[in-house]
Amino acid sequence: MGTPTETLAFQAETRQLLDIVIHSLYSNKEIFLRELLSNASDAIDKLRLAALEQHALIDDDPVLEIELVPDSQARTLTISDSGIGMTRDELVSLIGTIAKSGTRELVQQLKDASAEGQPAASLIGQFGVGFYSAFMVADRVEVVTRKAGTDVATRWESTGDGTYTISEASRFRRGTDIVLHLKAVDPENGLADYASAQVLKQLVKKHSDFVAHPIKLKEVKDGVAEWTTLNSMKPIWTQSATEVSDESYAEFYRHLSHDWHDPLDRLLLKAEGRLEYQALLFLPSKAPFDLYYREQDYGLQLHVRRVLIMDRCRQLLPPFLRFVKGVVDSSDLPLNLSRELVQQDRHIAQMRAWLTRKVLDHLATMLTSRRETYLGFWREFGAVLKEGVASPDTEHRDRLLKLLLFPTTHEGTEPTTLADYVSRMPEGQTSLYYVTGESRAMAERSPHIEAFRAKGYEVLFFVEPIDEFVAQSVPEFDGKPLVSVARAGVEPGSADERKEAEEARKARDTERRPFLAFLEQTLADQVREARVSSRLTTSPACLVAGEHDLSPALERMLRQASGKDEGAPTKRILEVNDDHALVKKLREMHATAADDPALADAAHLLLGMALLAEGAAPPDPAGFATRLAAFMTREL
Repeated sequence: MGTPTETLAFQAETRQLLDIVIHSLYSNKEIFLRELLSNASDAIDKLRLAALEQHALIDDDPVLEIELVPDSQARTLTISDSGIGMTRDELVSLIGTIAKSGTRELVQQLKDASAEGQPAASLIGQFGVGFYSAFMVADRVEVVTRKAGTDVATRWESTGDGTYTISEASRFRRGTDIVLHLKAVDPENGLADYASAQVLKQLVKKHSDFVAHPIKLKEVKDGVAEWTTLNSMKPIWTQSATEVSDESYAEFYRHLSHDWHDPLDRLLLKAEGRLEYQALLFLPSKAPFDLYYREQDYGLQLHVRRVLIMDRCRQLLPPFLRFVKGVVDSSDLPLNLSRELVQQDRHIAQMRAWLTRKVLDHLATMLTSRRETYLGFWREFGAVLKEGVASPDTEHRDRLLKLLLFPTTHEGTEPTTLADYVSRMPEGQTSLYYVTGESRAMAERSPHIEAFRAKGYEVLFFVEPIDEFVAQSVPEFDGKPLVSVARAGVEPGSADERKEAEEARKARDTERRPFLAFLEQTLADQVREARVSSRLTTSPACLVAGEHDLSPALERMLRQASGKDEGAPTKRILEVNDDHALVKKLREMHATAADDPALADAAHLLLGMALLAEGAAPPDPAGFATRLAAFMTREL
C-alpha cells in the first residue's frame, strides 16, 4: 500500500523567495529554462560520479540525456533527465527547505533587487535553487523523481502558494521529470510561448548549447514523434578562441557559475609537456554574496578526457583564488580519481602551482595594461587576494604583494601599488609607512600622520580588517621595512633628522617630567607611559603602541576570535603635543594647582580625545560624557 498524499508548508524563507519570484516582474523570464537544464545536467553528472564506485547505478540504463517535451494543447512543458534522481526526503529537503547559510541575506538581496528593477532571478540561480525560477512561467509545477538504485518514485506538486503536496508515484526509470503548467503567453510581461518548439530551440542554442549532455526536443509531425538534439555538446574549452564568440563564452560562464552577470575576464590555457591539460578560467565581475562564508563550496570543475570527475575541486587553486570559476581537463589523470587521492596526487599539485601562477600573471598584466578593469576587479576581490598575503604559505607572497592596492595620502583618490609608493619616496625615506583605521576618512584624520604629512611623506591607509594581518605578515617590500606610524619611536626624516628629533624630544621629556608623571599616575589603568611627542603638529595627544606590541585593532580581533574577550587591553604610550594650547594650559594648571580635581578630569578627557581621534571609544564613555558636560558647564 502506497504512502498517502501529504500537504506540507514551505520553510518561511522559501515562501518569501517564492513570493518574490511569482509577484515580481523580471525582464528575463526565459532564464528559467537555463536554470532547469543546468540542474538536469548536474543530476546526470552526480550520477556519473556516483557510478564510478557503484557501477550498477548506470549499467542497466547507460543513456544519459535530457528531454524537452512541449505540449501546446495542454500548455505544458516537461523537462526530463536520466540523472541521479531524488528520494522523498531529498525532495522535501532540496525544494521545501533552503538548508544553507545566508538564506536571510539571499532573501534581502532578492527584495532589494526586485525593488530596484534588477534581475533578481539571477540571484536565485547563484544561490543554487534555480528550480524556483520555474514559477516565473508556470502556474503549477509537478516533479516526479526516482533515485538511482531504488524502485520507489515520489511526486511533488505546488502552485507556489506556500504549500506543496508529496506522495508516492511511479516512474519507469531513474531520474526526474519536471512538468510546468505554463502561464498564458504575455509578450508584454516577458512570457513567450514556452510550449513552442521554435522558442525552445532558440533558448537552448542561446543559453545551453555547451551543456555536456544531449538536450533532445520531442516534436510530433503528422502523428509521428521526432527527436532532435538541440545542443552541440562540444566542450568549449577544447575549441580555439577564434572559434568561440564572447557571448558563447559568457553563456558557458553563466551555465557554470549560475551568475547572471557577464564575466570580467577569461583565461584559455593549455599546458604541454610531461603533463598535458587544458583550462578555461573566468574572473567574475561581481563577488558572490557567500564569498566570505566558511561553508562556501568553491573549486574548479575537474575533467579527465572530457569526463567530469569532480564538480568542485578545491585542490586546483588556493583559497585566495576561490572566486575563480572554470574547467580543467586533463588527459593524464585516472578516471577513478577519488577526493582522497586528489589531495595526494602529485599531478594535481603541479597543476595547482601552474594554474595559480597563470592567474596571478594574468592579474599582473591586467594591472599594468588595463588599470580601470583591474580597479573594478580589486573592488570586488581585493580583500581575498590579501588573504593570500596574510597566509602562512609564502609560496606566492611576492607575486601577490605586487598586486595589492591601498588608499594613500598621495594626491587623488585612486589606490596605489606598493611599487608605485616606493617610486614616489623622497630622498632620505627608507621605510614604507602606513596607518590603520576603520575607514579612509578616519585614517586621513589620524593624528599619527600629522608630522609625516608636514614632511611630505606618503602614508598608506590600511582600512580593511585583513590589512592588520597583512601588516604582520609583510615585514618589508623591495628591501624597505613596512612600518606603522602609530608605533613609538617612528618618526619621518633621514636617520640624522630622526636622531636629532629624538634628542630634542628627550630633552623636553626631562623638562616636562613632573607633568608627564602626573599623567602617568592619573591614567595608570590605561596608559603605561606619558611622553612628549615629536609627531604631532595640530592634535593635542595620541596613543602609540610599543615596538613589539600588537596593534589595538588586531588585539581586539584576536580576542574576539578566541572567544576570550575579557581583561584589560595592552596599555599604550600617551604622547602629548607640547606646543598645543590645551597641553600648555594643563601644564600651567598642574604647576599652580596640582591638587585641583578638575585637572585629573582634564587628563581623562585628554585620553578620551586621543582615543576618539583614532576611532576608538574612551574606556569609560559615560564618565567621559559626564566630565565633558562638567567642563562645558564651567566654561559656559
